Amino acid sequence: MATPACSEDFWRFVKNGAPDNANGLILESVRESLIRQEDTIVFNLIERAKFPLNSPVYDEPCAQIPGCCGSLLEFIVKETESLQAKVGRYESPEENPFFPDALPPPVVTPYNYPQVLHPAAASININKTIWNMYVKELLPLFTVQGDDGNYGSTASSDVQCLQALSRRIHYGKFVAEVKFRDAPQDYGPAIRAQDRDALMKLLTFESVEEMVKRRVEKKAMVFGQEVNLGDRGDKGNYKLDPSIVSRLYGEWVMPLTKDVQVVLSHAIGNGTRKSSKNRQFH
Repeated sequence: MATPACSEDFWRFVKNGAPDNANGLILESVRESLIRQEDTIVFNLIERAKFPLNSPVYDEPCAQIPGCCGSLLEFIVKETESLQAKVGRYESPEENPFFPDALPPPVVTPYNYPQVLHPAAASININKTIWNMYVKELLPLFTVQGDDGNYGSTASSDVQCLQALSRRIHYGKFVAEVKFRDAPQDYGPAIRAQDRDALMKLLTFESVEEMVKRRVEKKAMVFGQEVNLGDRGDKGNYKLDPSIVSRLYGEWVMPLTKDVQVVLSHAIGNGTRKSSKNRQFH
């Protein structure tokens, strides 16, 4: 399976070998990937905002579908992940399934990803938290109340949003790996002591987080504005409220990314070397 477009440069750099200042270059590649992933998230949210909330997608069991015992969204995510697993999507260390226990093995030769993460990273999966955040907290913020019956398209759009958010948040594994290697004298004592507060302090850069929030809000304004020929656009009329995207990053994306980094640091501190792929953490 081809590598995800957002990270081709990163994997090419790692696979071809790193120069002496590799940590800086890898960190820059990780940052560039995170910025590109912002575009994907904003565009996917704009697409989802086309539909009303359509709560039956999440609340009602899809008993009419053979083999479905949960909600329609659960069914579509499971089926999507099953197909993608067959072509090797979840062999990538960037990808974390929502239903890891239901995945078939790949039927094609997977891409040979270099081992750049600590082995403990494979065990970290907070998708249950991401799922609950998206369905229970985020969706009601940016979709209008209502039901247009277009459940299949709604759920398909949700899959795109969930996977993009999961990829972005779990990219914290790469951020942590680079930071830990780049400054072991800073992170080492906190990791060995399993000091969550100290780690959070090291991982938090408020000025950077504010910049990210402003940037994603600006992207939502630019990507989601109504454009009409003959004028300068309909200022203030957006397909997606830009402040919601800023709030998404400030309240959930960046804090959950740091949670991933802390969980990884604890696993490293505990000497975790082997564990089942994509164990769910709550």
